[in-house]
Amino acid sequence: MPSKTAKAPRPEPRDKKATRRIAIVAFPGVTLLDISGPAQVFAELEAIELPGPDYSLSYLSTSGGLVPTDVGMMIDTAPIDGIAPAEVDTLVIPGGPGIWKIRNDAKLMNWIAEALPKARRIASVCLGAFALAWTGILDGKRAATHWRYCPRLQDSFPNIRVEPNAIFVKDGRVWSSAGVSAGIDLALAMIEEDFGHTIALDVARRLVVFLKRPGGQSQFSTVLAAQASDVEGRFSALHAWIIENITSDLKVETLAEKAGMTPRTFARTYVSRTGMTPASGVEALRVETARLLLESRQIGGVVEVAKRAGFGDDERMRRAFLRHLGVSPTEYRNRFSGS
Repeated sequence: MPSKTAKAPRPEPRDKKATRRIAIVAFPGVTLLDISGPAQVFAELEAIELPGPDYSLSYLSTSGGLVPTDVGMMIDTAPIDGIAPAEVDTLVIPGGPGIWKIRNDAKLMNWIAEALPKARRIASVCLGAFALAWTGILDGKRAATHWRYCPRLQDSFPNIRVEPNAIFVKDGRVWSSAGVSAGIDLALAMIEEDFGHTIALDVARRLVVFLKRPGGQSQFSTVLAAQASDVEGRFSALHAWIIENITSDLKVETLAEKAGMTPRTFARTYVSRTGMTPASGVEALRVETARLLLESRQIGGVVEVAKRAGFGDDERMRRAFLRHLGVSPTEYRNRFSGS
């Protein structure tokens, strides 16, 4: 029988909650959206009932205090000395024009190197991939960065398998994303990994990010890439006409006549201007049309969408979606629809 003078054990506070620390590194010249995009995604979880430990956000810099971003706005940070590397669950390295100078910041790079083997998860946004590459942690792994810097990353670090168009890449516990807004996609995918698909979609809707893109999707649509290659816009009118007549029999002879060329000259010129054959161009425009129909949900079924987009049958559309987007039409609708 316990003594009457014994004190009852002090109960744990009801509001005490286990958290997983997400440490986001800042440095002069960091891209604001590389930090604020993922941070806003993670912060949205505060309003949601979660099945597991919550996140706590820490913004760290070498010495702490206000750090200027690439747009002149300041971010208030804590010094890296205040957070032990072992306390970090997820380490996020953003990019920005100031990334090239942090390689000479021995204190910051040493702290990052010490945190890498201890963190459950490591991520870079945009040019932050170079900081990870300098540590060697990307050797032998797949990685993504901004499309303009993919050749530089690949040439500088041949042991990294750079995926030039991926929105984000997850290779084991190391994540990397393409430029700016792709950090939002990466953060949503992390939430999906930790808390499930439903909560990730809930966060996406709260942020009005109605297109929740999987990592394997290209940074650009095939049509946008073709437009970028056709710098003189020679086939812009033709592309508009194709979209208006997307269900027609769009063979090379028909397109050449519309463009005012012989079929042979048209095919050769189209490839040189857009980087695609005429058949690939038509297929890409049909994929774009089908995407819009799937996103809007105005058309009930995938079979009907295939007909409206000019594919004829859903199997043909499915193969085209896998080639261009890396997902099936059904998965695209499930993931990307705002409904």
